[in-house]
Amino acid sequence: MKTTLLASLLGAAVLAASPAAAAGLVFAVVAPKDGPLAILGEQVRNGARFAAEASGDTVAEIAEACDETDGDGIAKEILAANAVAAVGFLCTEGLSASLPALAEADVPAITLSVRSGILMEDALKKKWPLFRLAPGPRAEADKAVEIITRDWKSEPFALIDDGTIHARELVETVRLRLEEIGMKATFVDTFRPAQEQQLTLVRRLAKTGVTHVFVGGDRTDVAVIARDAKGEKLPLALLGGEALLGADPLVPMTDGVKAIALPDYGALPDGRPVAAAMKQRGIVAEGYVLPAHAAVTALATAAAQGGDLTERLAGGSFATAVGTVAFDADRELAENPYHLLVWRSGAFVPAETVPESE
Repeated sequence: MKTTLLASLLGAAVLAASPAAAAGLVFAVVAPKDGPLAILGEQVRNGARFAAEASGDTVAEIAEACDETDGDGIAKEILAANAVAAVGFLCTEGLSASLPALAEADVPAITLSVRSGILMEDALKKKWPLFRLAPGPRAEADKAVEIITRDWKSEPFALIDDGTIHARELVETVRLRLEEIGMKATFVDTFRPAQEQQLTLVRRLAKTGVTHVFVGGDRTDVAVIARDAKGEKLPLALLGGEALLGADPLVPMTDGVKAIALPDYGALPDGRPVAAAMKQRGIVAEGYVLPAHAAVTALATAAAQGGDLTERLAGGSFATAVGTVAFDADRELAENPYHLLVWRSGAFVPAETVPESE
């Protein structure tokens, strides 16, 4: 009996040491449970549950349909669960429909996926408590400009795109931003995508004398360009955007091709121990798993500080499995989440992990 009592007292002391644990908070996790996005929803739930268990809190799992049926029902479920905050929201429909009611109840929402600039503008204007853990709409171009101005200042470079809306807007934004600071591309063009070979494009690039090329295009096209440039013995440094992390192409990627994309957080120092702990529980730390874990970690830490949770989240800085999370005045991530990755031995890895001599 004494042993049982002592164990109970020790357990109570451990819980009392953590304000978040003592509060027994509920965090709503909004993510798809059915359909083609169900696997992504499970990633969100796995990461959120793991973090909530660590902080002594719980999660209320709420289904997201990601279509027109996502009305104010999601917000009603969040409030009915007495959740102090909500994380997930992989689609715009449910998020935009939920925000007015969440704002009225002062329940902050962290989206892991929705990148709409218009929605965030509305949220700021209407004082909806929305935070974005996903990259903002300008983040990819911002990182491209940062890398090009840092690494290509003395290099003749080209800017090319495949003609798709996203690629053209990305490349045009990068071009205009670079020209504002006095860096003008030697060659700007749109190429024809989905070709078995790109020898004509490669030879045109060779004639211009460029050594570095930023490509707005998908993984297959960049792999073909890299292969054909190598075949022509043309040493081109190729840099692409997030589209390079698409499905494996039929043409193998060439070592040295670089991409601006979200990293594998589980391979980085902050995420490695969490990923290892998850592995012991049979959870693979992929996709949205660690971002969801980070969102709940940030919320639990902010809640433990007391006061208004939205204000604490807006003004705080939180150590998480995806690195330090802090939000700027526009409720976007204060630090650009995109990393520079480089293709090495069959995978894109963080460029900082590859020796410069390679």
